[in-house]
Amino acid sequence: MNKDLNNMTYREATQELEEILRAIENDAVDVDELTQKVQRSSQLIKLCKEKLRKAEKAIDQVFSEENCEVPAKPQEGSAGTLF
Repeated sequence: MNKDLNNMTYREATQELEEILRAIENDAVDVDELTQKVQRSSQLIKLCKEKLRKAEKAIDQVFSEENCEVPAKPQEGSAGTLF
């Protein structure tokens, strides 16, 4: 796939990550290509984290604007933490 990160959706990024993982698990990636795949995976993971944080901020903003209670965030390092 290797789509430009600036125009990539969260779903596209996770799908590409899954493709990379399958290729590595199936030994479809040679050693020369492995470094590129690992670097691309790192970029995709960073993109996904950014999109999740942006969505969380937007959701928090909606709750704040509507005078609703913002759901309690899990303590850092707890089992509910995504990253």
